[in-house]
Amino acid sequence: MLGTCMLPLVAIVALVVAGTAHAASCKAVSGAQTTPLVELYTSEGCDSCPPADRWLSSHFAGAGAANRALALAFHVDYWDRLGWTDRFASHAYTERQYAAMQANGKTFVVTPQILLQGHEFPASGRTMPQPVLDRIAHEAAAATIELTATSDGKEVAATAVSRIVDSAARAKSTLSIAYVDSGLVSDVKAGENKGVRLMHDHVVRALKSAPTGDGPFSARFSVPAERGVSPTLVAFVQSSSTGDVLQAVALPLVDCRP
Repeated sequence: MLGTCMLPLVAIVALVVAGTAHAASCKAVSGAQTTPLVELYTSEGCDSCPPADRWLSSHFAGAGAANRALALAFHVDYWDRLGWTDRFASHAYTERQYAAMQANGKTFVVTPQILLQGHEFPASGRTMPQPVLDRIAHEAAAATIELTATSDGKEVAATAVSRIVDSAARAKSTLSIAYVDSGLVSDVKAGENKGVRLMHDHVVRALKSAPTGDGPFSARFSVPAERGVSPTLVAFVQSSSTGDVLQAVALPLVDCRP
């Protein structure tokens, strides 16, 4: 009778695998040199933004690209008043742009706007010379970031740990994790870009931040119903007082899927 309650070993193994296969985890650690971070502030309601969007797509293919830089596209919401609501826009990104304005000593914001390492970059003709990125990429990193994630296909649980070399900077910095995706398409039906099909890459779908410290920062992201082709987490450390980006790291989620 006792034998009838026992499962073959292969069945037991199968049950264990089935119980753990619902989620997959992955990890990324920043290097000894600085990874440049480029931010584009843009909007689907701005007729001068599509060229900047195309520039971002063509110059920054994705995590691990040859230029060793990471790109984030923040869609602001102040153009929505012209009749077209940008579904990727967030007022939090507008506030982030205004915070950058203050850190850079400016009195107004513009779109499109490009920031490099947290500071406005005067990109003439939407160009960013490769030597500029190379110079930053050869600088010793002022911080290190370890980023791990687990995904069940519907939600991403991320944990980031940062270590900042300078103790004074550590007390005045934030650690952020962005959920980013590419290959998104919009057929704009109103506003300045009415009738235009827009292609978007490196779009920040969600951003969560916390003060830096020796402890881990954990955040959860719901996987958007409208998915792109390259979901990625980008974690970065930034000075709260100067706006300087100290380090960044990317974790593509394609290998974290169940």
